[in-house]
Amino acid sequence: MTDFNKTIIDEFHANDGTVTTMGFGRNLVIVHSIGATSGAQRVTPLMSLPDGAGGRFIIGSAGGSPKDPAWVHNLRKNPEITIEYAGEKSGIEQHPATATELDPAQREQAWQGFVSASEQFLRYTETAEGRVFPIFRLTPKK
Repeated sequence: MTDFNKTIIDEFHANDGTVTTMGFGRNLVIVHSIGATSGAQRVTPLMSLPDGAGGRFIIGSAGGSPKDPAWVHNLRKNPEITIEYAGEKSGIEQHPATATELDPAQREQAWQGFVSASEQFLRYTETAEGRVFPIFRLTPKK
């Protein structure tokens, strides 16, 4: 885990799910997954948006990299995960969840939500060399 990710995760836990660093607010989700190749436990903080049905969307933008982030490969191989996110009113919720990659039509709708939340996602497309950022729905098992 990078020092930056550790700092973000520590802030998330210290502030009941609120992260002011980089403007995450209460839109951060911490994904606990299994490495696709290593089989090791991985923990990744990601910006998320509510899906309107009790789940969350996450996007594999990797800051505009031409390659998908490692966590994308992890979720494709091992979609059964655990997520932590800010509760609706306060505190942190943690649940087992299933990660499902969106099909192109679903992805387009979710993409518009990410662009509305932060125009930075549009700027990321300029350096991604044509890569389409995968978007996943995280469905908690409550």
